[in-house]
Amino acid sequence: MNNDIFPCLWYDGDAKESAEFYAKVFNGRITADTPMVMNIDLFGQKLMLLNGGPHFKKNASVSFMVICETEDEVQHYWDQLSEGGMILMPLDSYSWSKKYGWVQDRCGVTWQIFLGEKSGDQKIIPTLMFIHENNGKAMEAIRLYTRTFPNSKIGNVLRYGDGSEGHPIPEPAENIQHAHFEIDGYSLFCMDNSYNHQFDFNEGISMVVMTDTQEETDRYWNALTADGGRASMCGWLKDPFGFSWQIVPKRLIQLMSDPDPEKAQKVVQVMMTMQKIVIEDLEKAYNSQV
Repeated sequence: MNNDIFPCLWYDGDAKESAEFYAKVFNGRITADTPMVMNIDLFGQKLMLLNGGPHFKKNASVSFMVICETEDEVQHYWDQLSEGGMILMPLDSYSWSKKYGWVQDRCGVTWQIFLGEKSGDQKIIPTLMFIHENNGKAMEAIRLYTRTFPNSKIGNVLRYGDGSEGHPIPEPAENIQHAHFEIDGYSLFCMDNSYNHQFDFNEGISMVVMTDTQEETDRYWNALTADGGRASMCGWLKDPFGFSWQIVPKRLIQLMSDPDPEKAQKVVQVMMTMQKIVIEDLEKAYNSQV
């Protein structure tokens, strides 16, 4: 499984509490524990939790589909994730799944618990909802993402015109009801939705892409900021649909983790001035004399 691409959840000081909760719910393990960053491993998948402050709140524009093999497994996750949370679609039998429910847990993260078959070995699949001015653009986004990343493919695509499934709001026939795609072997789902939700994509949930070289960093950065995307700070960007990505060279993590705190701090200081991360400038800071 490709763990160079993984989701990042934004927190205001409570990342550790959330990491411990998910490790318990999904029988996972915490793999990094720092005041700023918690990493957890769930079913061999990496999830990053970032204590970034009060600026952003997670919302249901990005949810996480959990593919379950038995009804008991669905119930097990549902009972824990719904406790203290908010039910968005009750756990029930639907035309697309014998047992399914949609819930926002007490930590603000949204989950779709689904009885069905996995298309690969990835059990938890981020699901992007294209709403407001992005409604109707899910397929455009899929094409951008799959042509940007290597080893990508478009899987099953179900349009609303292919069968309504009793959706409460009429949707254009060409809009995406559900689609599966992979970027460099990492699975995602997406959908269009016409409902006037009181939220949209923000930095509360982003995707991290770890890169090996400057050329790779540049390629992703340029592709995702083109045609209406925009650069942010410290390797963050918004793509043309407002979805947030972090393009992070692995060398940055190595230099920031140097046992010499003075060298590591110099790297951090230079990184804080950057939009796109430039490895050469990090190396210069690391090797500079005090």
